[in-house]
Amino acid sequence: MKKLVAGFAVALLPVAALAQFPDRPIKLIVPWAAGGDTDNIFRPFAPLMQKHIGQPVVIANVGGASGTKGAKEAKDSPPDGYTIYGMHDYIHSTYYTGVSDVNYTDFETVCLVSSTPSVLTGSPKTPWNDWKSLLADAKARPGQISVGATLGSTSHFFPALIEKAAGIKFKYVSYEGLAPRMNAILGGHIDLTDANLTQKGKVEAGQLKFFGIATEKRNAEMPNVPTLKELGVDVVYDVNRGLMAPKGTPEAVLAKLAAACAATVKEPAFAESMKKQATDVRYMDRKQYAAWLKQNDDLNRNLAKELGLSKR
Repeated sequence: MKKLVAGFAVALLPVAALAQFPDRPIKLIVPWAAGGDTDNIFRPFAPLMQKHIGQPVVIANVGGASGTKGAKEAKDSPPDGYTIYGMHDYIHSTYYTGVSDVNYTDFETVCLVSSTPSVLTGSPKTPWNDWKSLLADAKARPGQISVGATLGSTSHFFPALIEKAAGIKFKYVSYEGLAPRMNAILGGHIDLTDANLTQKGKVEAGQLKFFGIATEKRNAEMPNVPTLKELGVDVVYDVNRGLMAPKGTPEAVLAKLAAACAATVKEPAFAESMKKQATDVRYMDRKQYAAWLKQNDDLNRNLAKELGLSKR
């Protein structure tokens, strides 16, 4: 009822009020803790978007429940453009694994902004120095090698895909987001996790190990890290992030948000920030992003079934 009333109120807003949008700060919900990958991508994005939208864009970290606490808060916010949501592919996986009842269709698209390739990453305390030795051990000890993951999210789907492709079985340990997972793996409390090339410095310092990157070709930043496909594991995987708004946000408001988003993604400062995050700038407008989300949702639904993780 609260959502219906809020939507009705927005629908009655006069044209003049929509034309003045925005006339106060905009909240950007990041559904993970500060210091994680999603926060590190939207943190430099927000002040650049502020320049193009004409009002402060303030990040609100709303972590918990595999990212679904923030998703629910965004979904239930008034559809007036003053709350936007920094989403990534977990929205599909948590829905189909039954972790959340929130799906991408509960929102309006604004734009896609980035794509980050996944890397199978190990603790320095593990005995393996390459995928071959890891694979042999995994086959000898099924279900005993531990993987830190946010259950039902992308960090769960990525190693699950590796399990399926390689014919092995891991033991999963649940963590809320990348920051606590990295603390656990750096301390040797887990063996493996899903990370990315932002951990390059720790690998070079001997604090972590990279076993394989989930891209079609090797990355120029770390050309010595083989692709999983090279290793005989047919897995290509990345995490894509974009902006959404609550369902029912007026078209005039969405258009202004989308224009500001498009301009922000083109900023050289954003590209430089993404390079530091081992992330590709990947822009899609509202229509393109909506079509891509539909396709990605279908892929995740089928993947959840194939991996035996589906609850729907």
